[in-house]
Amino acid sequence: MRPQRPYLLRAFYDWIVDSDCTPHILVDAQRPGLRVPSHAIVDGKVTLNVSPRAVRELLIDEAGLSFQGRFGGSPFAVYVPLNAVVAIYARETGAGSVLGPELEDGQGGPFSAGEALEPPEDEPPPEGGGKPTLRVVK
Repeated sequence: MRPQRPYLLRAFYDWIVDSDCTPHILVDAQRPGLRVPSHAIVDGKVTLNVSPRAVRELLIDEAGLSFQGRFGGSPFAVYVPLNAVVAIYARETGAGSVLGPELEDGQGGPFSAGEALEPPEDEPPPEGGGKPTLRVVK
């Protein structure tokens, strides 16, 4: 399977922008390959405004996130490896998502397919045998 992180990041980005909010990403500045102005880093983290009004040429692919931005009025080509993105959220509401660690093979995140389909071992089987049943609740 392909990595989940770029898809999740793009989906949350679109949702935040479509909600007329300002998308920000929180980045772990200790990750190798990060290219941001050093003065933007605070306590090993950097928060970036990635709204369409703040950046140009935003690209999110399997390797990273890149855009042209301005810091203190000076243009800067930003590059963030996707494994450095800790969270994406709306500045106005705080709504968004913390992105969990992703394994090298592209698996990870909230759950993998096997985990999503298998019930926990300590969960009792459904009533009436092994088959699930539906009932109307009023």
